[in-house]
Amino acid sequence: MIQAKLSGRCTTRSGKLKSLPYFCIMSSHHIVREKQEPALLIMDLAGFLPENLGQLLEWSPTVIVAADMYDHAESFGIKIDGVLTSNGAFFAQENSQIILSSANPLEDALKFLVTGQYPAVNIITNEFALKDYALYIDDINLVIFICGHRIFPVRTGFSKWQSAGERIVLLHEVKNLRTSGLKHLSETMLETEKDGFYTLTFEQPFLFISETL
Repeated sequence: MIQAKLSGRCTTRSGKLKSLPYFCIMSSHHIVREKQEPALLIMDLAGFLPENLGQLLEWSPTVIVAADMYDHAESFGIKIDGVLTSNGAFFAQENSQIILSSANPLEDALKFLVTGQYPAVNIITNEFALKDYALYIDDINLVIFICGHRIFPVRTGFSKWQSAGERIVLLHEVKNLRTSGLKHLSETMLETEKDGFYTLTFEQPFLFISETL
């Protein structure tokens, strides 16, 4: 739940105040200095539920937005810290940083965050390709939100408590997979057998899995 201390009024690009109790963000000074929470990278908001967005904004993360999502994000009253754009004269909120990007905004955003020593990032998008993220696994903790699912990389020996009947999807080939607490529904889909911990072990550096939100 969003904390009551967050303001219920935000200034939009037009200068008008909107009543948006979910999404108003406090001062950016502490988020830029401390980087205590995962940054939030918005590549595509289509179909993403407002309540899930509110949870990701709860503790005032650094928010970076693709230029074509800027107006959509701002309509929620979100304070935007950075905009990915090829237009150096892009009109953005006061104090928003222009992050120049060319052919691959996602790659440019991840490089920006790694260079800025952000420890983690939540990414809202509408597509997932392993090649886009594989090079960054050792540099920043990644969680990708797409189509009602949460995607993230795990190392061998990964263990997590989960309620019974939850499905786990393996998003790419995995060598010598061994599991506990899971039953195999297909080659790539697993399901928790009961309330409790499940474990994944395998023989490769990482594995991307998907859970239902």
